[in-house]
Amino acid sequence: MARSAVKDMTQGSPLRLVLGFAGPLLFGFLFQQLYSFVDTAIVGRYLGAEALAAVGSTGSLNFLILGFCMGICSGFSIPIAQAFGAKDETELRRYVMHSVYLCAVISVLMALATGLLCPALLRLMDTPEEILGGAVSYIQLIFFAIPITVTYNMAGGIMRSLGDSKTPVVFLAMAALINIALDVTFILVFRLGVFGAALATVISQLASGAGCVIVIIKRYPILRMTRDDMKYRPFFTRQLLGMGIPFGLQYSITAIGSVMMQTSVNGLGTIAVAAVTAGGKLSAFFACVFDALASTMATFVGQNIGARKLERIDQGLRAAGVIGTMYCLMAITVIWLWGDRLVGLFIDAKEADVIALAHQFIKCNSAFYIPLLFVNIVRFSIQGMGFTKLAMFAGMAEMVARTLVAVAFVPLFGFAVACFANPAAWIAADLFLFPCYIRCMRHMRQRMRLA
Repeated sequence: MARSAVKDMTQGSPLRLVLGFAGPLLFGFLFQQLYSFVDTAIVGRYLGAEALAAVGSTGSLNFLILGFCMGICSGFSIPIAQAFGAKDETELRRYVMHSVYLCAVISVLMALATGLLCPALLRLMDTPEEILGGAVSYIQLIFFAIPITVTYNMAGGIMRSLGDSKTPVVFLAMAALINIALDVTFILVFRLGVFGAALATVISQLASGAGCVIVIIKRYPILRMTRDDMKYRPFFTRQLLGMGIPFGLQYSITAIGSVMMQTSVNGLGTIAVAAVTAGGKLSAFFACVFDALASTMATFVGQNIGARKLERIDQGLRAAGVIGTMYCLMAITVIWLWGDRLVGLFIDAKEADVIALAHQFIKCNSAFYIPLLFVNIVRFSIQGMGFTKLAMFAGMAEMVARTLVAVAFVPLFGFAVACFANPAAWIAADLFLFPCYIRCMRHMRQRMRLA
């Protein structure tokens, strides 16, 4: 089998494989966060707290829409990883081809619908009037560029399914550098404001997506399509949608709780919105390790399910848990000791109130990073087995917890309670995921004994 530039994760030490695969992914997620990190830093420091709040007020809506699209891409990659683990090249190529068809249709429809409706959606979220114009200017372009975002995520997902976690990172690094240069050019030189930040992000994502597609075409012999591979087959569409839609809905359901929380924070005023924006961006930067380990587990579990090696799944999950827990303890220490200085990267020192609230927000979140770690690695392990519909209920648990905090407690107790919305969501998800994982493993053992 021609497998240049790919990695078989069905053999070898799970600990070494998890570390080796997650390492490049971590750099990839860090570079991906660098997009928003640079946007936030330049907007906050050079355009002011009001502009920062405008960008930040779109965060949960952005997560709701783009999370659905990226979740679909992640779901589509699971059958690809399973086909690779089973060493079925024909099925592998057909899954990839049908993923391309579905991504093209879904991304165009989502771009048109959300791009046109985003002003109304932001008003429904009670976005403060003084930042509404900037929020629309920023997020509308991001939404119209959804096909570009989907291109990178689908191409990167295909490569990771084949065990290649390094190549997507190269293009993310390139995109991050382009994004930084364009942010400075559009915001500081051409004075395009928050629209310039969005334009820089779109152009840099276009570069990374195009690069990934070119590499797939040239470097992966296993993906060279025949005319028969490109023939449309309803079976593959059904299988992919059965995986992808629940995966996407999981992100969107989780994001509904975030939208409710953002609406409550919007009601607390521009300073609170800016603080949650800065604190949330910094927290997302630290959470990149969890994202890397989660994506690693999806590929690791998917390939080993295809190879019928169930004993390796528990081993891989334990390895990811040990690695992640050690990291959590280090991250918590850094945030509690120096978090206020790190928040200062986003906010001018004169905005002392915003910095203090942002530090409070990230300290509360970081104290619960270990539950967040297991939300990620356990959920993606379940999804790697193919139980994407079950994993979706973890998103529902998160939504309920965030919504309860937002609706019942933030109006009464204010910003301090808003800081605990994310931790409440993570704990609620874990309470569902752990017994669900045990049940799924038991089901897979029974299925493979009967096969």
